Amino acid sequence: MNEVNQSVVSEFVLLGLSHSQNLQVLLFVIFLIVYLLILSGNIVIVILITIDRHLHSPMYFLLANLSFVDIWLSSVTTPKMVTDFLRENKTISFAGCMSQVFFDHCIGAAEMVLLLVMAYDRYVAICKPLHYFTIMNLKRCAALVLISWTIGFVHALSQLVPVLQLPLCGPLEIDSFFCDIPLVINLACMDSRDLDTLVNADCGVVVVTCFILLLISYTYILITVHQSSKTGASKALSTCTAHITVVLLLFVPCIFIYVWPLNITWFDKFLAVFYSVVTPLLNPAIYTLRNKDIKHSLKRLKGYFMNHRVRVNT
Repeated sequence: MNEVNQSVVSEFVLLGLSHSQNLQVLLFVIFLIVYLLILSGNIVIVILITIDRHLHSPMYFLLANLSFVDIWLSSVTTPKMVTDFLRENKTISFAGCMSQVFFDHCIGAAEMVLLLVMAYDRYVAICKPLHYFTIMNLKRCAALVLISWTIGFVHALSQLVPVLQLPLCGPLEIDSFFCDIPLVINLACMDSRDLDTLVNADCGVVVVTCFILLLISYTYILITVHQSSKTGASKALSTCTAHITVVLLLFVPCIFIYVWPLNITWFDKFLAVFYSVVTPLLNPAIYTLRNKDIKHSLKRLKGYFMNHRVRVNT
C-alpha cells in the first residue's frame, strides 16, 4: 500500500455495479429511463402545486419541497452512474468525489428532517384541525424547511471535514458506483476504527432520531384518531400509510449503510441504489396514486391544455 498525499490525489477509480459489458448496457438503459422518470414525476408535482391554487396549503407546500429534494438526491449520483456504464475507465476527480460525499449527506439528512416536518404537519391537521392554519402557516412552513436544509448542511460538513484530513493509500479504488464516506475511509493509511465509530454515531443521531420520532408521531396520530372516530381513523390510516411507506423506503437502507453496516459489498450496492434511485422514483408515485387532490389537479391541467388546443385549432 502506497501512501498518497491528498494534495496530489487527482482522481479515484469507481468499480461500478458490474464488470459485464452486456449487463452494463442493459443497466444503462434501465437507469436512464428511471432517472428520466424521477425528474419528470417530481417536476410535475412541483409545477402542479405551484400553479394550482387548490393545492396552496401547508401539506402540499411540504410535498413540493420533498419532490424538489428528491430531484437533487437522485442527481447527486445517478447521472454519473449512468454515463459510467458506457465508459471503460470509470474515474471521478477528487473534488467530484468529495462533492458527492457532501451533497449526498446534506440532501439525505435534509429529506429525513423534512419527512419529520411532514409528520408534524399531519399531526396538527388530524389532532388539532381547528388550529391547523394558525399553527402551520406559510411562514412557519418555510422556516421548518429552512431548518431541515440547515441540519443537512451541518451534518454533511461534520462528515466531510474528517474525511478531508485522511492520508490515503493507493490503489484509490472505490468498489461502488459513487463516492461515500465508509468507502473513502477504507482507503485511509491509518487505523480508521475511531473514525468509523464517529461517522456511525454522527449518522445515527440524524437517522435513528428522525426514524424513532417519525414512528412515534404516526403511532400517536393513529391511536388518537381511532379513539375519536372510526371514519376518521380510516382516512388517517390511508394518509399515514403512504407517509410510513416513504419513511421505510428511505430510512431502512440508510440504517444498514451508515448506522449498522453489514459490510457485504453486493448488499451495500443494492441499498445504495435503493436509497439514491428507487426512493426518489417511488415517492411521487406513492403520493400521487393515493392522493385525490393531485389526481384532480392533473385532470384540471389536462383539461386546460385540451381546451387551449381546441381554441388554437379553431
